[in-house]
Amino acid sequence: MPTRVLRLPHVLDRTGYSRSGLYARISAGLFPHPISLGARASAWPEHEVEAVLAAQIRRASNEQLQAIVADLETERASFGLANTGASAA
Repeated sequence: MPTRVLRLPHVLDRTGYSRSGLYARISAGLFPHPISLGARASAWPEHEVEAVLAAQIRRASNEQLQAIVADLETERASFGLANTGASAA
């Protein structure tokens, strides 16, 4: 399945936040930081936006949201690295 990224206007539309509200939530650890697409472009992985919205629908506390966001950002380090099935001999 292809990975889709969402630019700022799309994220604002999906979340209902204002630009300043979104960045305040990022600063508070309640929303993931964007990824860099280049020198002047950034976006959010769609699955991360969806995960945060799903947590909010479940009425996750701020502490739970912070944990979810931290986990999502940690998972970026290994995103897309498939297990090649090679085993150490």
